[in-house]
Amino acid sequence: MGKHYLPNLAQRDEMLKEIGFSSIDELFSDVPEGMVKEFNLPEGKSEYEVFLELNEVLSKNKTVLEMPSFLGAGTYFHYVPAHVKYLIERSEFLTAYTPYQPEISQGMLQALFEYQSMMAELYGLPVVNSSMYDWGTAIAEAALMTVRLHRGKRKRFVIPKAISPEKRAVIETYTRGANLEIVEVPWDENGQLDIENLKEAVENAAGVYVEMANFFGLVEENVKEIGEIAKEAGAYFVVGADPTMLGIFEAPGELGADIAVGEASYLGNPMNFGGPRAGVFAVRDDKKLIRQMPGRIIGMTKDADGKRAFVMTLQTREQHIRRAKATSNICSNEALVAVASAIHLASLGPKGLKELGEVILKNTAYLKRRLSEVAEIPFEGLYFKDVPARFGRPYGEIHEVLLARGIHGGYYIGEHFPELGETALFSATETTRKEWVDALIEALKEVA
Repeated sequence: MGKHYLPNLAQRDEMLKEIGFSSIDELFSDVPEGMVKEFNLPEGKSEYEVFLELNEVLSKNKTVLEMPSFLGAGTYFHYVPAHVKYLIERSEFLTAYTPYQPEISQGMLQALFEYQSMMAELYGLPVVNSSMYDWGTAIAEAALMTVRLHRGKRKRFVIPKAISPEKRAVIETYTRGANLEIVEVPWDENGQLDIENLKEAVENAAGVYVEMANFFGLVEENVKEIGEIAKEAGAYFVVGADPTMLGIFEAPGELGADIAVGEASYLGNPMNFGGPRAGVFAVRDDKKLIRQMPGRIIGMTKDADGKRAFVMTLQTREQHIRRAKATSNICSNEALVAVASAIHLASLGPKGLKELGEVILKNTAYLKRRLSEVAEIPFEGLYFKDVPARFGRPYGEIHEVLLARGIHGGYYIGEHFPELGETALFSATETTRKEWVDALIEALKEVA
C-alpha cells in the first residue's frame, strides 16, 4: 500500500539485517508455497465512505420501539434514564480495569461501596460484594460456597426445575469440576416448587436455591417454608430475586435467606444482546459466610490522617493473593455495570422503585389477561414480567407470522420443558405499551 506503519521500513530493514535476512520473504521462506495465500482484500476506503457503508448496514436493524419484543426470559427492555449513560461515560468510571491500588481510585471505590450499600438494603442482607459476572454465575458461586461451608462433607445442591436453561447450564459448568450433585425439584400442579419432593431432595444437601419469581414468571408463594425445610435439613438457603420486584415484595433477607443473588443489570443498563451484566451476591452477617464469599468487597475506613477512605477489604480471599485456594477466580468484575445500577437505583429512590415494580406487575397482569383470550395459561397465580402461553399448533409457525407483522413474540420453551408442549414465554416491563399487547393479541387471534 506504500504507507509506512510502525515499525517503519527503515526499522524493518535494520531488524532483518540484525537477524541475517534481506527480506520478509526470505524470513518466511520455510513456509510451503501452497500455504501462502493472498489476503484478497478490497481497495481501502475513506473514513466517510466506511461511515456511509456501516450506516446502511445498521439501518437494517430494528429497535424494540420499532418492532415490539415480548421475548423476555431473562433479558428485558427497561428504560434507562439519560443521565445514567452520561455519568458512567466519565473517564473516572469508564476504565478497562478495577484497581489493585484503591488509594488512587477513591471515586470508583466509593461508587462501588454505594452500590453494595443500596443492594444490601434492597436484598435485606448486610454484606454485599461489588458484583459477580451475572445472575447465573452468582448462583453457581453460591453453590460452591455452601459446599465450602460444609467443608466438603455435603456435595448436593438443590435447584428448582423451573429455572432458566442458561442459568442451569452455568451452574452445571461451574460445579462439574467440584463434583457437585445438582438435584432438580419439579413444580407442582400450580407451578410452584413441589414441597413434598423438596423434603426428599434436601437430605444431605449443602444448599437449597429458589427464586422469588421462577423462570415462568410465577411468583413463588412458599419461599419462607422452603427456607425452613432447608435449614431443618442443615442446608444453607439461597434466594434469587430480580431487583425490580423488591420495591413491592419482601426482601430475601426477610424471607430467611442466608445468601441472596440476582441481576443488577436490570437497573441502569440496556439489553445489549444479553450482556454485559452484573450479578448481585449478598450474605447475612456471619463471619463464616463473609470469609467464604466470592468476589471483591469494598470497605470504608480512615486513612493515616483520620480522613474517610475506601479500600478493597478481606483481599486474602481473592485469587491475586490466594491463587488456587481463593474463594473464587473472579478478578475484573462487572464494575461499570454495577455503577450504572447504583446510579439508576439512587435516582429512583424507594418511592420510584415501588412505582416501577407496580407498573411492571400491572403490565404483566394485562398481558396475562389478554393472552388467556388466545392461548392456555398453564398455571394460575401472580406473575411478574414473564407469562407462559400454550398454543394448539407449533409455536415456530406462529412466531414466523408475528415476525412478518413486525412483532417479536414470546420465547419458545417447549424444547427445554417438553411437558409444557407448544408453550412460549411472553414478557412485559414498565416499557410495555398497551397498544403493543393489543396488536400482539390481534395477530395471535388470526394465527393461533
